[in-house]
Amino acid sequence: MPTGTVRLHRVLRAKPEKIYRAFLDAEALARWLPPNGFTCKVDQLDARVGGSFKMAFRNFSTGNGHSFGGSYLELMPNERIRYTDKFDDANLPGEMVTTVTLRAVACGAEVNIVQEGIPEAIPPEFCYLGWQESLDHLARLVEPEIPD
Repeated sequence: MPTGTVRLHRVLRAKPEKIYRAFLDAEALARWLPPNGFTCKVDQLDARVGGSFKMAFRNFSTGNGHSFGGSYLELMPNERIRYTDKFDDANLPGEMVTTVTLRAVACGAEVNIVQEGIPEAIPPEFCYLGWQESLDHLARLVEPEIPD
């Protein structure tokens, strides 16, 4: 079964700690992860190695959605997150593995993402575009420094 891979690179004006937290906080994820035109509901998130998550994206225009979940394979605080992802839809078989690497740089953090095992039914370029939109949302969440 052929599968796709996408690779993304960004530099954000935020510390790796803040970006790391945005990947593991359910409310933050629901805010930044869905690409344009989608909403997200995080049903469960246990951010520890061996822990799991469950969430769903809903197309705001049509109301249709897809649910998915996975488990955390590796968590190196403020440096690396590696997790699996599997759609509940039998038409989107297989398990994806996503690796997020963070590195402090002079102006914030370098973010590298590799997502492997994208189901054949999903064109990798669509996945790539979706990630780009999600990363734009992530930047809007983590870059502002707002005092209490």
